[in-house]
Amino acid sequence: VAIHAADADLAMIEGVMGCFDGLDGKSDEGSTAQVAKWLGAPVVLVVDARAMSRSAGAVVLGFESFDPEMEVAGVIFNRVAGERHARWLSEAVEGSCRAVPLGFISRRESLAIPERHLGLVTAVERGLTREFLDEIASVVEERVDLNRLTSIARSSVSGIEGRGPGAGGRIKARIGVAMDEAFQFYYQANLDLLMAAGAELVFWSPLRDRALPAVDGLYIGGGYPEVYARELSANEAMRREIGRFAESGRPLYAECGGLMYLCQALEGLEGDLYPMVGLLPTTVRMKPKKLTLGYVEMECSAETPLGPAGTQARGHEFHYSRIDEVPASVPRVYRLRRNGWGEERAEGYLVGNALMSYVHLHFESNPLVAELFVSSCAERRKP
Repeated sequence: VAIHAADADLAMIEGVMGCFDGLDGKSDEGSTAQVAKWLGAPVVLVVDARAMSRSAGAVVLGFESFDPEMEVAGVIFNRVAGERHARWLSEAVEGSCRAVPLGFISRRESLAIPERHLGLVTAVERGLTREFLDEIASVVEERVDLNRLTSIARSSVSGIEGRGPGAGGRIKARIGVAMDEAFQFYYQANLDLLMAAGAELVFWSPLRDRALPAVDGLYIGGGYPEVYARELSANEAMRREIGRFAESGRPLYAECGGLMYLCQALEGLEGDLYPMVGLLPTTVRMKPKKLTLGYVEMECSAETPLGPAGTQARGHEFHYSRIDEVPASVPRVYRLRRNGWGEERAEGYLVGNALMSYVHLHFESNPLVAELFVSSCAERRKP
């Protein structure tokens, strides 16, 4: 926060899942609540008020008392029916809670964002039009007390210096990053760390481009390849390009959706089978009722493009798909532990110098991973 908001007057941190949801049901490890306490940041709850009135006071009071060390400073109610509903909600909170009501967003279909498996339809696909953003801004300005909201913003974080550019400004390697509607799930921190380590990032589209850019390594992140399976399969030129890139021995790192794209075939939600790149000799199948979700700890068990054996990092898994059995001849180079406990399992498939995994790694858990990946690409750089 201190790094990226050094020149800002206000930093807003969006929580993930529920406020206390994290590693398990026993602690606040990995949760929004834990981060808020680390930073000394006040919490503003956003509560879906549809079908409740006085019960809203019990909900807010529950959050306040569940962990007294976390400061619940305010609450914004969403999907409010009207002025009388808003008044009842305000009365329920003001009579029982320390948090102050900051606003009431009315139910309005034009502001709804459609959902699908794994979450919302993304902004890249749906398009955030100027009209849509203006409507949101107008509603928030009208219905939320922004002056009161900003007045409660504070933090105990201080004295942290920003991270400057690395590699003395010298480009060590060019890394092609897949970026389009099908592949867009990246931690911005991962991209920042790659650039700080000396990488020039070149963005390309597996959906539309017919050829890869001139790069020394590839990074294919997560996304929705199952939604765009027909288009990805139809772009045979790009599938062949990626196959030739992998055959050249240059590093390729793919996670989750990237792994799915690099499999032999992808079976979509309707059961149709689409040929993919074919680097990993197996088929991936969508299983929408079997969600895999959780934090993982990774340790490399062999040399990989992300580092030697013993390299460690943390990340998470979030997918509905399953892959058929991968031949034993394909090395597994990760040792994974879910949520920091439980039995180890082997994953992380290495084909030549292409590393494929379901895990979304967060490079800031071990910044050396970004440096080592850049170095791996630089070693293969063509003169």
